Amino acid sequence: MKRKLAIIFGFVFIDLLGYSLILPLLPYIAERFSATPTQVGLLLTANALAQMIAAPTLGRLSDRWGRRPMLIISVAGTVVSFLLFSFANTLVVLFISRILDGLLGGNTSLARAYITDITDEENRSKGLGLIGAAFGLGFIIGPFSGGQLSRFGYMVPGLVAAALSLINLVAVILWIPESLTDAEKEAAQKSEYTRFNLRNMLDTLKIPCAGQLLMVNTWFSLAFMLFEVNFVLVAKESLSLSAQTTSLLLSLVGVMSVITQGLIVSRISKRVRETRLIFYSTIVLIFGLLGWGFAQTVWQYVVLIIPIAIAAGIFNVSLTSLLTKSTYKESVGGTLGLAQSQQTFARVVTPLIGGALIQYFGGYAVGLTAAVLLGISALIESRQLLRMPDPHGPCSRAESAAKAN
Repeated sequence: MKRKLAIIFGFVFIDLLGYSLILPLLPYIAERFSATPTQVGLLLTANALAQMIAAPTLGRLSDRWGRRPMLIISVAGTVVSFLLFSFANTLVVLFISRILDGLLGGNTSLARAYITDITDEENRSKGLGLIGAAFGLGFIIGPFSGGQLSRFGYMVPGLVAAALSLINLVAVILWIPESLTDAEKEAAQKSEYTRFNLRNMLDTLKIPCAGQLLMVNTWFSLAFMLFEVNFVLVAKESLSLSAQTTSLLLSLVGVMSVITQGLIVSRISKRVRETRLIFYSTIVLIFGLLGWGFAQTVWQYVVLIIPIAIAAGIFNVSLTSLLTKSTYKESVGGTLGLAQSQQTFARVVTPLIGGALIQYFGGYAVGLTAAVLLGISALIESRQLLRMPDPHGPCSRAESAAKAN
């Protein structure tokens, strides 16, 4: 299992490294084709919108036909999208490249589903924490590397990203075996919970515990994305921080997230129930984001974003781990895809919400709104999740299935 975990860690790291190489360069590349600010905004959201629509479907396909085939298709699509990006000679081709990557780029949720298949419930948090650490590490290194590579031309970061994705594709083909048995895939193909329709997706919200976890994920995603997406703008408007200082603060968030998900979560999850970890981290985030919104100095920012990053890391891993234990075994991929879709939706709408809040009320309103959204999440957790025995009560897969039937 350790070898498989190491391979998946490398897979996610390389995948996110390639993605984050080009992310900061998109506005500058779009300007080469005389794109308007509105068109640049649409370009930045096109990938997220496509991923929001496709992620649950990719997840359900992986439940029915296996993780490995979907990983191969997904990574192959990423290779093609980066090549299109590199050689784009019109704005239309640039849009196509980002939409294609979104439609086929559900690599992270597929990797989480794979980890779920190869780990037992006791070690689930450790495996999923490694995925989070690889994710964060890729985002720490990628933007800086992309900026340096762009000195040789904007085509170069795209080609490097394509090469990294090609390495991933070869790694999947050669070293990643299928994690589902034929019997498990056959059961998923026969199950009514993996059929492709909107009603089945929404029925996931009715599964005891899993439904509540997805609702909690919605509010958390909106709140934390308000912080993450609008961090630079709030820092600029409230403290007039330079780009260099803001970048260092964001790097600090990334480093703390990697340490938390890679080292801390696996240790504390063995001592504290995951439902309680979710609740405790939510409370920390409420006060942390509220304080961040009203912070007046750089040092106040530093003091606040460290617990914010740690709490967010604990929340993400604990919720994902508990979600995999709560849903039907044959629909883990689809459920994780739905959770990713919720997060992607938040990434699409929060720049608009944050921009309006900053314009009409000021930077403090972003932190205040995020704290209120997390307050709703904490209310759901305290009234429902904390009352459920963990992990063998209503949050267990068997109990969920019995109640649903």
